[in-house]
Amino acid sequence: MVTNIAESWLFFVLLPTLSYFKACFSLDTISAGKPLTVVDRLESRGGIFELGFDKRGASSKLYLCIWYKSFDTKDIVWVANRENPLSNQSSSRLELSQDGNLVLLEDSRRFWSTNLPFTLSNSTEAVLRDDGNFVLRDRSNLSTIFWESFDHPTDTWLPGAKLGIDNDTGKSKQIISWTSSEDPAPGMFSFGLDPNGSSQYILQWNRSQIYWSTGDWNGKTFSLAPDMWMEMNSVVNFTFVSSEKEKYFKFSVKSTSRYRFCITSSGQIQQMASRAVPWDWNLIWSRPANPSDVYASCGAFGVYNEYGNSSSPCECLKGFEDTNLNDWSGRCVRKLPLQCENSKPANGKNDSFLKMSNMRLPVKPITYLFESAGICEKSCIEKCSCTAYAYNISTCMIWEGALLNIQQLPDGDPVGKVIHLRLAADEYQRLAGDEHQIRTKGNKWRVRVTVGVLVPAAGVILCLCICFSRGKLKRKGEQASSNDILFFDFNTEFHATSDEPINKDNLKRRGKKDVELPLFSYKSVLTATNNFSIANKLGEGGFGPVYKGKLFRGQEIAVKMLSKSSGQGLEEFRNETILIAKLQHRNLVRVLGCCIEQDEKILIYEYMPNKSLDFYLFDPTKKKMLNWETRIHIIEGIAQGLLYLHQHSRLRVIHRDLKPSNILLDSGMNPKISDFGMARIVEDNQTHANTRRIIGTYGYMSPEYAMEGLYSIKSDVFSFGVLLLEIVSGKKNTGFYNSESLNLLNYAWELWTTDQTLDLMDLIIGYPPSISILLRLVNVGLLCVQENPTDRPAMHDVVLMISNEHAPLPTPKKPAFVGGRIAMDRNSAVNMSAGVNNLLTISIMEPR
Repeated sequence: MVTNIAESWLFFVLLPTLSYFKACFSLDTISAGKPLTVVDRLESRGGIFELGFDKRGASSKLYLCIWYKSFDTKDIVWVANRENPLSNQSSSRLELSQDGNLVLLEDSRRFWSTNLPFTLSNSTEAVLRDDGNFVLRDRSNLSTIFWESFDHPTDTWLPGAKLGIDNDTGKSKQIISWTSSEDPAPGMFSFGLDPNGSSQYILQWNRSQIYWSTGDWNGKTFSLAPDMWMEMNSVVNFTFVSSEKEKYFKFSVKSTSRYRFCITSSGQIQQMASRAVPWDWNLIWSRPANPSDVYASCGAFGVYNEYGNSSSPCECLKGFEDTNLNDWSGRCVRKLPLQCENSKPANGKNDSFLKMSNMRLPVKPITYLFESAGICEKSCIEKCSCTAYAYNISTCMIWEGALLNIQQLPDGDPVGKVIHLRLAADEYQRLAGDEHQIRTKGNKWRVRVTVGVLVPAAGVILCLCICFSRGKLKRKGEQASSNDILFFDFNTEFHATSDEPINKDNLKRRGKKDVELPLFSYKSVLTATNNFSIANKLGEGGFGPVYKGKLFRGQEIAVKMLSKSSGQGLEEFRNETILIAKLQHRNLVRVLGCCIEQDEKILIYEYMPNKSLDFYLFDPTKKKMLNWETRIHIIEGIAQGLLYLHQHSRLRVIHRDLKPSNILLDSGMNPKISDFGMARIVEDNQTHANTRRIIGTYGYMSPEYAMEGLYSIKSDVFSFGVLLLEIVSGKKNTGFYNSESLNLLNYAWELWTTDQTLDLMDLIIGYPPSISILLRLVNVGLLCVQENPTDRPAMHDVVLMISNEHAPLPTPKKPAFVGGRIAMDRNSAVNMSAGVNNLLTISIMEPR
């Protein structure tokens, strides 16, 4: 009896100890009927990884996680329930359900599951492997994997895991940052393979805004991040796989070293390594190298300021307060609401604007051309959604909603701009009062110092000013050609110049006051185009090839290399491009900058994803994409662009080379006139001019220009008429073969005079919504191609004729028929390569 009592006592004494050893004893497998509780751990067979429950920070939130074992710090590499944490430690568990799925439960409530759509076998088990992959497999056939954590990464990319895209489903395997260092919920930043088909990785904000990329994979490294694998080549095998089913990268480690890639909650991608015991992570590589280049790293109304006194580079703008949240994306809120949101201004006072200097401007401004800063401010104050504005030489930029990507720059930084932040009147007065007190105290001290120093130092200061001015001018000249296009933000740093009408007199008067076209270094252009690779080539015209380029922030550009045999001088080229850059219209291709180094002359344009009009118009298959609605939209857009050039722009411009290959189409199929290489700028009161050198494209030149060298705005009208008839018919004016007609103009005229105009339309897209629209367009086209320039309508009349369906139209006269041999006999410089598909072409540009 005593023996039995002693044994019972010993059992109850040792029970807690046995439970403790059970909790600490690690296995690598979960099977049916054996759940994993909060006190349990799974340990991979080689002791490299652990899986278990973990609490983050001081909160009671509980997560199922995987981490590297044997490290001093528990660095989580995978989280199952990152969006749905548990809270009850006593009832939380991971188990296999009756259908074979892994489920994470709190009492009977399901917080996470593998959620496979089919029932699994009774021999299913879950195993944590030594590569960190948590798999659901068939115990009777270990190669049969039903589910694996590697297919659902969180913020870490481990050796052996695939990071790429499933081509069948379009689903991307990417890593997504934590919201903060203590909150594993999906944050704002992600790192994954480019979904647009390239072999490069991209960093994105909010799954939409690209702010850094590796560049394409060349078989050994990434073009824009050649140092990404530099430290790993000796121990890491890196693989790229592209098949019909999937496309992905993965890497494997050749030694016992530990490696991982992770994306931080602040938006940087980091490469971490630990090579020996004691295990400790070392940062090998990170991008962007400068945290200020992370898109919206400080969140809405947060400003990046590495020169401030705070331990964090992020701080809230004046008038905003820190809500002490862990996530910067929504941390800064207004101290006082804007008074425009009320029906009546508070205390009879309207909102005010706080001036902030030396700022990198926020992204995504709305740009207008206004005569003064006062008009710009008024346009902002009238919109309650407007939160800030900036004004610079007739360019007004306003921002609506949250301000993102603001950075405080040091005094004297050439990138720094002035921005006016909208605040409630009471908050503005409080801030203004604080600044006034600071200035008053500082002014008393300054007066004393100035009086004591100014008189004896006047001569020295004068000398220093002269030397400084010369040095500054010299540095400005040196800096003009040193811009790095990869980091240039065209959305905020490209400003239009004054909208003042330009002629020879005020060009001389204004001189260097104009903001010049940005100049970029050849090296940065080379990198943006992947060394002008064949894969990036968009096309080639008579004046050189055109390449697609990509900047670090994801913006795409078109890069045109001008032929070295053009014979044009450096200064003439630069002057011409600066003047053309002053043209700003939605139907004109925007010139963004240029590169002039040694013998290279390069122009940078906005990228047009849908190529040129002739790419679709004359192709039997692709022309189907141009339905009647799209064709009419294109015709109207071209007409508006020409009207701007002839009448509404600061420069009266005659294009002289209007043709389908010079009409580019953006993502919305909006037309944009390009290639101003042959364009001529004339005075406002000048109607025509002449040239001794006729350079153009056969079939689109007016007869007076082709045979006499006379050109005017009516020359462009003739070209527009040819283009309009080509769009309607889907046929080229040149190369038109008909048994009775020499060209498309003759054919259209014959159909018009015999009341058979409907036969001209492109039958491949069927009839237009209204027959009267077709008849009107053909009538306008024939009016534009009349032989006598005085008979042709001006572009403002053309626009009215097209837009007003009920306005009566004049009867056209017989059009001009210019034979190719006549033009060629008069001047051999006429460009006969009308069939060349030029996406962006710059023809010979001569100084005037």
